[in-house]
Amino acid sequence: MHPGTLPRRAFLKGAGGALLAAAQGRAAAPQPPNFVLILCDDLGYGDLHCYGSQIPTPNIDQMAREGVRFEQFYSTSNVCSPSRASLLTGRYAPRVGVPDVIASDAPIGLAKDETTIAEMLRPVGYRSMCVGKWHLGRHPQYLPTNRGFDEYYGIPYSNDMAPSVLLRDQSVIESPVQLNTLTQRYTQQAVNFIQRAQGSPFFLFLSHTFPHIPLAASAAFNGKSGMGLYADVVEELDWSVGRVLQSLKDNGVDNNTMVILTSDNGPWYQGSAGRLRGRKGSSYEGGVREPFIARWPGQIPPGALRARGPRVSRVMASTLDILPTLARLSNATLPAKPLDGLDIWPVLAGQPMTAQRDVFLYFDSWNLQCARMGPWKLHVARYDDFAWSPDPAGGRHNLPLMHPELYNLENDPDESYDVAAQNPQIVADIQQRIQQLLPTFPAQVMNSWQATMAMKVAPTPEGALPAVQP
Repeated sequence: MHPGTLPRRAFLKGAGGALLAAAQGRAAAPQPPNFVLILCDDLGYGDLHCYGSQIPTPNIDQMAREGVRFEQFYSTSNVCSPSRASLLTGRYAPRVGVPDVIASDAPIGLAKDETTIAEMLRPVGYRSMCVGKWHLGRHPQYLPTNRGFDEYYGIPYSNDMAPSVLLRDQSVIESPVQLNTLTQRYTQQAVNFIQRAQGSPFFLFLSHTFPHIPLAASAAFNGKSGMGLYADVVEELDWSVGRVLQSLKDNGVDNNTMVILTSDNGPWYQGSAGRLRGRKGSSYEGGVREPFIARWPGQIPPGALRARGPRVSRVMASTLDILPTLARLSNATLPAKPLDGLDIWPVLAGQPMTAQRDVFLYFDSWNLQCARMGPWKLHVARYDDFAWSPDPAGGRHNLPLMHPELYNLENDPDESYDVAAQNPQIVADIQQRIQQLLPTFPAQVMNSWQATMAMKVAPTPEGALPAVQP
């Protein structure tokens, strides 16, 4: 026998042992984490018990105790479609072709050359499902199943839009939609997906229709709160969160799943923005500051272990930051286009945030209205009427503020005290940063900005600009 030759039986035994060892090594390798992103529609900053509401939300409160709750988390828009576009791409809505709410019959949607979270995660083995409201384009090429999601079940736009349809993937399965059982059915679809997704990492985007109006609750929750239908709806959303969390435990994936809960914009008619000024449709804090809670056992330090109670972060973050954070945790390749968000995993993990954020911009359609730098928020423009009020004669106008307003949100979160006169250098610094950033946006943004600033002339008693309402 040649000295370098093994008997066949010995070779097979050795090869089998090597293959077994390799297989065991692969089995021992940690699976990438699962992600559950729960997005509520028009849920206000003050609508959850752990944010000061009287509405009982025990499951969400428990989630906050077991994870981290943010006090300064923002949507990039004060209305539905743009905020969702930013969340799923990590880029400002005007960059991705969704500056405004998309009508149910509009032939447009999230730009096809933009990368969603689901599209980013697919190449690294993730299975994804979108359950609930989409509102980023109704036509087939824009629906979730053509934007990286393997499955879809939900209403493709707001529940006050016609026609009222419920889709499975791209097919209508119900019309009109029975709204009173919708939260229950969304929740069951989410639970079913968690059960089906065993064996591969998964991304579940549970995008609730409520508490957007018209409101509806199931028989089990209708009247349950004793505080009206809005509170009933919020209690049912809390029940839904509890069912999803329990499903993760029942399927043995709780310790390898990060769950995030937030909202797309501020409350509309009935919800609460807490002590914040403004509501949906406003660039004041009440229109854009959202609840945000993240939980991942063993990875996100739980607030319940802190003697002083739930862990609360005062770091400023936004929906732009979700995509880059999930990219880091999944080892997915970032989209080719530059992102506006930051990886906030260090904050979630209880570590100092080292990455520096440039000014954070607040848009309403193509119109820049505010910019934030550190604790400072500068208002530079505002509409000449309240959001959701009848348009004034001659239409609604975005007008420059003759004297930009500056608020220190650390000391004055309800934006009551304009301190621009005391801080002229901060005002100038933010204005300079705005001028540097705006040319990186589509031409419509620059055109809108130039048109708005062109109206910034000193008013006279005879020809004053229309009054800007607070």
